[in-house]
Amino acid sequence: MTKYSIAAVCALALGSFGFASTSFAGDESTGKDSKDTKALKEAVKETCITGDLGVTMTNQYLSRGLVLENQGFIAQPYLDLYFKLYEGTGFINKVTFNLGLWSDINSHVQNPLSTTRNWYEFDYTAGFTVTMAKNFSATLSYFEFDSPSSNFDTARSINLNLAYDDSDLLGAFALHPHVTILAELNSTGFAGLNGHGWYFQPGIAPSYTFGKGGTYPVTFSVPINVDLGDHRFYNGEAFGDVNVGAQLSVPMAFIPACYGTWTFSGGYTYYYLGTQLTDFSAANQGNGKHDQHVFQGAIGLTF
Repeated sequence: MTKYSIAAVCALALGSFGFASTSFAGDESTGKDSKDTKALKEAVKETCITGDLGVTMTNQYLSRGLVLENQGFIAQPYLDLYFKLYEGTGFINKVTFNLGLWSDINSHVQNPLSTTRNWYEFDYTAGFTVTMAKNFSATLSYFEFDSPSSNFDTARSINLNLAYDDSDLLGAFALHPHVTILAELNSTGFAGLNGHGWYFQPGIAPSYTFGKGGTYPVTFSVPINVDLGDHRFYNGEAFGDVNVGAQLSVPMAFIPACYGTWTFSGGYTYYYLGTQLTDFSAANQGNGKHDQHVFQGAIGLTF
C-alpha cells in the first residue's frame, strides 16, 4: 500500500469518527468541521517512510572492479526503505534508518548443481544516515553478500559513505563528491580478492538536467570513481580500477502520480582494471582484458 493509500484510509476513518461523534451530540455539521477535516487530510499525507524499488538490466556484473558475470541475461532487482527518525534545524538536521535488498539473477548458470542456480547473489543492508549542516551526510551500514546458488561464501562488511552536496557552492557545475570505505569482517567469504581487507572509493557525480519544468526533463550525469584497496583487498595491489560513466534518466510522467514517481534510465560505464583484477577476470570469466564495457537500463519507482 502506498503512502497515498494509507493517508486516504486514515483520513476516511478519522473523518467518519468525527462525524459520528457530532451526530451523537445532536449537533449539525459546520464550516469549522469542514476546515478541520481538510487540515487533517493534509496532515496525514506526510509520511516518515519513503523508499525506492526497481530493476536494472545489464550485460556485465562488476562489483568493486571484479568481473563476476559477463554472459547471459542479467537482471538486478532492488528495494530500499528509509525511516525518518529525526528532522530539525540544528547542526544535525536529519537522521534516517535505512534497509536495503538487492539481487542478481542470471540466465547463465555457473553452478548447475544448485536448486537456485540462476539466483547468483542476494544482498541486504541496514544502517543509519546522519545529515549535518544540510549538505554533508554520513551513512554507516552493515552489508551481507549471499549467494543462493552457492557460487561464493557469505561475505560480511561494514560500509561508511561520506557525501557532500556542493550544489549551493557550484550550482549547475556541482560535483557531488563522495568517499566510500568498506571493512571486511570475515575471511571465508570476501568482497575483494582476500578477506579482512579494506576498500576505498573516492568519486564524483556531476549532473545537469535539461528541460527543467517540462513534462519530461532529462538528467545527464557523469559518475567517475576510483576503486582502491589495501594489500589484502586487491592481492597486494593498491589500484583496483577506474570507471567513468554516462547516464541518462527521464521521468515516466505518463504514469498517474497516484502510482508513485517512475523513472527510466540507461547508460554506459567504462572500466579500466588493474593487473590483479584483470587476472581475476581471465581466470573466472575468460576475459583477461584491462578494458571492460558495461551497458545498463533500469526502471525505478520512488515513493
